[in-house]
Amino acid sequence: MKKLLALALVAGMAVSMTACGSTSDSDSDTTDTSSVAEDTSAAEDTDSDLEYIKEKGTLVVGITDFEPMDYQDEEGNWIGFDADMATAFAESLGVDVEFIEIDWDNKILELNNKSIDCVWNGMTLTDEVTSSMDCSNAYSSNSQVVVLAADIADQYTDLESLADLTFAVESGSAGEAAAEDNGLSYTPVSAQADALMEVSAGTSDAAIIDLLMAEAMVGEGTSYEGLTTGLVLVDEEYGVGFRQGSDLVELLNDFFAECYEDGSMTSIAAEYGIENSIIAQ
Repeated sequence: MKKLLALALVAGMAVSMTACGSTSDSDSDTTDTSSVAEDTSAAEDTDSDLEYIKEKGTLVVGITDFEPMDYQDEEGNWIGFDADMATAFAESLGVDVEFIEIDWDNKILELNNKSIDCVWNGMTLTDEVTSSMDCSNAYSSNSQVVVLAADIADQYTDLESLADLTFAVESGSAGEAAAEDNGLSYTPVSAQADALMEVSAGTSDAAIIDLLMAEAMVGEGTSYEGLTTGLVLVDEEYGVGFRQGSDLVELLNDFFAECYEDGSMTSIAAEYGIENSIIAQ
């Protein structure tokens, strides 16, 4: 039901969010169709990310499959809190949005190579991220949490008890950093969803993933009813990452502020059950 409501909400964003971060008109986005190659080259040469995406007409968003932030509905459309917000932001700039799944460990390389224009995927504002990208203001709180079998969870309630467990973590993620910082034994996998699969299959004792994802994907009524959340290892905040020096950062911060003020940010968050995690803008 959440997915259907989210799709309906996104379809109406152009009307309901006219004042939410609108910085341009789609009529101002012109493309010389006589030479796509020349247009692409010209876009690459500009120092302005805004002009670059307007030249090519698309904001390319780097993501992973991460419910409730970015995931696909039954028809293959990308939905979720981050996907919906990214779609609305692109509309406010007068461009289309395109979602590309990336190897999370290569997110900085993908950004700098211009394979993507931003990383918008429940990205924790770690020191590595903030030193390698220009990031938006934090928009959501989160935690790194242990996920393990529900029938043994009461045996692992502190760090000392976790010492003998093997963990699955997403490579390059805050979960991997939490495992390292706490001296835990872990195996890196491609995505947080894969980490859950490892625990479900019994090839890892536990996983360390984002709390927002864990709340959406484990426990009663989910695909992982036999798993549960355990110890919280670290609290954190999410932001969106752009290339260093990007002029899109200030535009997104203004967009966030307007969406928070008019209530649309909280409304979208409520569709995915994360309204209590949204940070005031």
